[in-house]
Amino acid sequence: MTTESEYTLAELCIAAAAEAWRGEGETLATGIGLLPRLAVGLAVLTFSPDLMMSDSENMLVSEPIPVGPRKGYKPKFENWLPYDRVFSLLWSGNRHAMVGPVQVDRFGQTNISVIGDYKKPKAALLGVRGFPGNTASHPNSMFVPTHNTRSFVAGEVDVVAGIGYNPARFPKGYPKGLDLRMIVTDLAVMDFGGANHGIQVRSLHPGVTFEKVQENTGFPLLKAANMGTTPAPTAEQLKLIRERLDPHNLRATVFKDNPAGDRR
Repeated sequence: MTTESEYTLAELCIAAAAEAWRGEGETLATGIGLLPRLAVGLAVLTFSPDLMMSDSENMLVSEPIPVGPRKGYKPKFENWLPYDRVFSLLWSGNRHAMVGPVQVDRFGQTNISVIGDYKKPKAALLGVRGFPGNTASHPNSMFVPTHNTRSFVAGEVDVVAGIGYNPARFPKGYPKGLDLRMIVTDLAVMDFGGANHGIQVRSLHPGVTFEKVQENTGFPLLKAANMGTTPAPTAEQLKLIRERLDPHNLRATVFKDNPAGDRR
């Protein structure tokens, strides 16, 4: 196990991704995938205690459920969360999901459906699932574990599963609920704060240069005016991640060989 001064890339990304929900009140926070789920839990335990979360249960829980074997842990349920309530929150915009797309383009359009030609794809994936309605209705952030030109593609994504800020597809204006916020990758933290919702680098992970991020992106990136280095997880955050959220260290499987968070 690493010490408080030695954090992993997964722990760095969990702390960075948790910031997606900073300042949000009673919003349904949905982290799809291991790392986004841990990020939601960290946000709840530190700076956004009013977030609503289910942690993959059909109930709202008052505290994050540790991932992996529970060994007697009993979830602290607060209320029932049937599908009709989920969709009521979704359509009203009172949900913020962090998703894991396979492809992202310069407009923030996302793909989880197929790779290649839709009629004869190289790979068939999940289908569009809930991405169309989610991206049109409420805030969305993203976690992309491998930052390269296969993930951040030149041109449009092969299938537009999640909508983005492509003016050609919305000549009469974007849907009211379209609100793309943060992208966390193994190299950097980005957002849509550039001109015309352009994707900009907000922070570089320790030891990563802007040039490396750009080389691994299929479209031009912008630099945020205050672009800096992604902050290391605090001692409190590491303790919560290691002891309460992920005591079995499942996060070590997110990135190959579980690299260090500071690569300088």
